[in-house]
Amino acid sequence: MEKTTVVLGGTGKTGRRVVDRLLDQNRPVRAASRTGTPPFDWADQRTWPALLENAAAAYIAYYPDLGSPEATATIAAFTELAVSGGVRRLVLLSGRGEENVLPSEQVVRESGVEWTIIRSSWLAQNFSEDFLLEPVAHGEVVLPTGQIREPFVDADDIADIAVEALTGSRHAGELYEVTGPRLMTFADTVREIAQASGRDIRYVSVSIGEFAAGLRQQGMPEEHIPFFADLFERVLDGRNEHLTDGVERALGRPPRDFADYAKSTAATGVWGLPSDASQT
Repeated sequence: MEKTTVVLGGTGKTGRRVVDRLLDQNRPVRAASRTGTPPFDWADQRTWPALLENAAAAYIAYYPDLGSPEATATIAAFTELAVSGGVRRLVLLSGRGEENVLPSEQVVRESGVEWTIIRSSWLAQNFSEDFLLEPVAHGEVVLPTGQIREPFVDADDIADIAVEALTGSRHAGELYEVTGPRLMTFADTVREIAQASGRDIRYVSVSIGEFAAGLRQQGMPEEHIPFFADLFERVLDGRNEHLTDGVERALGRPPRDFADYAKSTAATGVWGLPSDASQT
């Protein structure tokens, strides 16, 4: 039986794209999610062995964030089980500028098998496939980011690197810190999304305290709020206001620009007026 590739977070922003690319190459792939077959839950180690059966490679995207307090111990336990079961290649999605992810990265580096680490900047797809989709659709994005600039990277670029690393040895032992081709404030991104979609969308800068209160009002579990508020305060402090050559070094081409992402995404209609707004 041909060995399979396990994709953790197989329905997420990067994982879904990794799965699609592997399927396009007619490679066996097993997408991990709580509703998958077999089901997978980071918090329930009893679900791990079935997922890893007959696996040769694994793409690891940790939920909710690799910098969360429990991540290192969980990544260590998963890596040990994967390697002991025959996995010989690991690709870890990490976060750029997050000190708390370094222990998890070290676990993968010391796994004894081929590894590749992709340190990602903010994903452009956060505006269309994650928590910022609803604010954009409603015409107002409220964040505690001020004038900090971020080199937003496209999830398609990450997926392209991950698939190459999962299916060949050329990227073994490589750490790719990936960014888009230019620095943008969040106000810049909202402006470009508005232009591409023909919408009136505004960006509102708030304090960390106001942001946390907004998360609470939106129904985020109380135990997650301090972590995400702290993440915004620490990571979006200017430390990532520089570009890297990670995408070009890995793929031999420039990274995709945010403007291209905004135009192609707007064409799907995902940022159209929400149904409740269109009825008022």
